[in-house]
Amino acid sequence: MAAAGGGTEAFPDLGRHCQHSDCHQLDFLPFTCDGCQKVFCLEHRGFKSHDCPKSDRNSRKVVVCEICSTSIETTGKDGGDETRILERHHESGNCNPSKKKKPTCAVKRCREILTFSNTCVCKICRLKVCLKHRFPAEHGCGRPSSTAATVVDKGRWNEKFMAALELRSGGDCGKRERPTAAKGSSPTAPSVKAC
Repeated sequence: MAAAGGGTEAFPDLGRHCQHSDCHQLDFLPFTCDGCQKVFCLEHRGFKSHDCPKSDRNSRKVVVCEICSTSIETTGKDGGDETRILERHHESGNCNPSKKKKPTCAVKRCREILTFSNTCVCKICRLKVCLKHRFPAEHGCGRPSSTAATVVDKGRWNEKFMAALELRSGGDCGKRERPTAAKGSSPTAPSVKAC
């Protein structure tokens, strides 16, 4: 007869039995549940398949306050149900009914209400916008003044590059005369230029 923990008579330490009440299958690659810390087979490893009492321990929830429309993010580790979380929010002093007006996208003529899941903050101008306007070109991104000098320098470099590119047309690539070597020195090897 097999041992209660797992394995066979010949190999008692090999594998574990599934702890599901209807299964008890010997599994050589068992799974340990993150919630209840019991061992299960492949078929019963999911929270729903073995009716885990602590299935929401690692889950994330968002509770919305009815008074101030503030979104409160919580995990199963925080403990408590929604009413207890809302009570803590009301007692904290952060619940202000005047905040009831929901924020909207900062782009002109966009009326998208910004929520927890559709808000983007531009990395360049720090403006809160909706997903539709998340790219700098979409919301007319105005760069902050602290980086304005570096942007101007980059612009000058770009202008210099474009001017040099215009001077060099594709027809005269490699046809210009090369400087001759000074007297007494050996001629230099021709250079390779990309066109």
